[in-house]
Amino acid sequence: MAVSLNDIKTKIASTKNTSQITNAMQMVSAAKLGRSEEAARNFQVYAQKSA
Repeated sequence: MAVSLNDIKTKIASTKNTSQITNAMQMVSAAKLGRSEEAARNFQVYAQKSA
């Protein structure tokens, strides 16, 4: 069950691409979380003033 050098290179490249995609998804998620937290803070101010 010998694995060729090309198979290893392909696997490494695939892993790197997956890592880049994962990092990009984490950045998008962090940005969305920040916007959601800001919206929640703004709503709390509004809720306190209207109550």
